[in-house]
Amino acid sequence: MDASLEIGNLAGIPVKLHWSFLLVIPLFAWIIGSQIELTVELIAILFGVPIDLTLIVANFNPYILGTVVALGLFVGVFVHEMAHSLIAKAKGIKIHSITLLILGGVSQMEETMPDPKVELPMALAGPLTSLAVGVICGVLVYVFEAVVPDPAVAGVLIFVFGYLGLLNVLLFGFNLLPAFPMDGGRVLRAWLARRMPLSRATRIAADVGKAFAVLFGIIGFLLLNPILIIIAFFIYIGANQEATYLRYNILLQDVTVADAMNSPVITVEPTMPLSQVIAMMYETKHLGFPVVERGSLVGIIALADVHKVSPIDREAMQVQDVMTRNPTTLPPSAPLLDALRVMSGRDIGRIPVVAGDTLVGIVTRTDVLRVMELREET
Repeated sequence: MDASLEIGNLAGIPVKLHWSFLLVIPLFAWIIGSQIELTVELIAILFGVPIDLTLIVANFNPYILGTVVALGLFVGVFVHEMAHSLIAKAKGIKIHSITLLILGGVSQMEETMPDPKVELPMALAGPLTSLAVGVICGVLVYVFEAVVPDPAVAGVLIFVFGYLGLLNVLLFGFNLLPAFPMDGGRVLRAWLARRMPLSRATRIAADVGKAFAVLFGIIGFLLLNPILIIIAFFIYIGANQEATYLRYNILLQDVTVADAMNSPVITVEPTMPLSQVIAMMYETKHLGFPVVERGSLVGIIALADVHKVSPIDREAMQVQDVMTRNPTTLPPSAPLLDALRVMSGRDIGRIPVVAGDTLVGIVTRTDVLRVMELREET
């Protein structure tokens, strides 16, 4: 979510706008505006009310109303995500932000081991809120028909709120499909987790999500519908990521950095020639070393740092010329899962382990994977 702009703060939760949101609003406005007469007919049939088209189809009004409906839909998506976040916050889960993006919204929450007792009400909160918004919009349709004297103005209001009511009810139904990682998939996992281990419940929910993704992909391909294909892709990737994330959580539970780190540590000095560092990498089979000067950690040098320099220039350079200064460090007591998150989030392969001001070890991706393999076998 790095390409997001914070637009406000509600209930202590930062609200962000992803750049993709700026692309989808004009697209939705054009789609809604170009099909407005068919949509008006559908809404009139569904709600059983007449809709005056005078203002709706005049000039550029179809596309203006399309923009209004598109923005209203994303307000509904925001309310949906806010419901998730408020329930999670009430259960003690920290909410980092809510981000609106091209396919809706996402609540970025503190990464914790899923608790079925917390996940079930949290997952249901969003869809039920969407249903409530849809019902309210539907009630307003009949209110406007009864109290607005001008048929043309009433027609505009009925169209906008009827469309939003329909979209929010569809959002409710779609999110309750048991396709992990959507809300329905989380409800399924929470229900299964009361009857079996969490890891198995997650695996089943993820497999169901992947099956839905394949189904959506096939239907999207047959109907030449790119939206369904994109949704299928995101569901499949999301289901796989959730299953992988939980596997890491379970295997690394209660494991600290001290349990996996290498100690004592091979270090280099800032003035060491790069050619000598490369020779050490070949000799030790390590692809990175902490850089220590007068007993203090001042940086870290990895093979990736060396590759930034041409082979000709390396001959005249020292470690301090290419090393990464002020490296990320962790204490020995830190959860090993934190090390994995830092490595993945910052795309680094190793983290120095520091107790106080003293370098006591180093933990690498290989160390983390080794621990996972050992715990998986035991």
